[in-house]
Amino acid sequence: MSNTLPSEDGGKEKYDTSGFRKYNIPLEQVPKFSHDDPRVDEYISEMKPVLITGSNLIESAMKWDLEYISEHMPSSNLTVIISKDHNFKYVNEKKLPQGQMSNLKPIHTRWSSMTAREFLQKIKSWKEGDERLYLQQVLDSSVGPQLVQDFLHFNWEWAKNKQRIHGWGPLTSNLLLISMEGNVTPCHYDEQQNLFVGIRGFKRCILFPPEQFDCLYPPPVSDPHDRQSQVDFENPDLKRFPKFSEARGMEAIVGRGDILYIPLYWWHHIESKQNDDYTVSLNFWYKTKPTADIEYPLKSHQKVAILRNIEKMVAEALQNPDEVAHLMRALVLGRYTE
Repeated sequence: MSNTLPSEDGGKEKYDTSGFRKYNIPLEQVPKFSHDDPRVDEYISEMKPVLITGSNLIESAMKWDLEYISEHMPSSNLTVIISKDHNFKYVNEKKLPQGQMSNLKPIHTRWSSMTAREFLQKIKSWKEGDERLYLQQVLDSSVGPQLVQDFLHFNWEWAKNKQRIHGWGPLTSNLLLISMEGNVTPCHYDEQQNLFVGIRGFKRCILFPPEQFDCLYPPPVSDPHDRQSQVDFENPDLKRFPKFSEARGMEAIVGRGDILYIPLYWWHHIESKQNDDYTVSLNFWYKTKPTADIEYPLKSHQKVAILRNIEKMVAEALQNPDEVAHLMRALVLGRYTE
């Protein structure tokens, strides 16, 4: 199965989407342009996803495979998530009742720590039925001097230029992601701007704009799965989540050296290509620019932020998450409904 998307010259460029899971979701293609195409900044300024090629943002990291990482940081303890299946749904343990993992069912993932060599050995010896692994490590001084040197030689001028043009706040973190083939990070949204860069292998990202918030059914903000869709894309329960049938997404395939701009509050569902060894990628998270003057009408991501803030305020005031829904229904039903 092949799809097309706008290429740098305005024509159509084919790419292969075989090896990725099939979902019953209408998908358009995320536009793809060269890093020096002015349309890149047009899309970013409008907070719309765009796939960017040729920036050489992390050219010094293109050699970051597991062998290289194992050689240069053999004893560093790295953060690895372990899952019972291919879904790696994030769990915020701080939001678990009394800190008890057993209170949240079903639990698919747990955090672990291991060296790069241990991670490499586990991937090489993995067989069907074993637990799956996903390395997610913040880049800091603990990753060793060689990787730090590679990091310092990134094309920071390009990144800082985007930060300046679009008025982003500071870079908050870089997350190194090493995924087994077929791993899935289920649909969620973040509250920061994200430049997602491919180093090895292929990942597919399916995105939804903030205005489709009610189609993707996030749980309450107090839930350990906050900011994540409750809908199982592989087997959606349309009786429980009927508006998911109205969801319309965009799709991008991120390869070696590609950068996908993921705007804050845009939902994204990311998967590594199946039967393709492992993938390596890196993201750059930036705080959004502060809003000095409110302009109306409000944008969709601002409305989502309002929803979150109201829900947080009510939950904090009541000191009981179970009472939030009752109070919110009393506010709306019969007063703002026909």
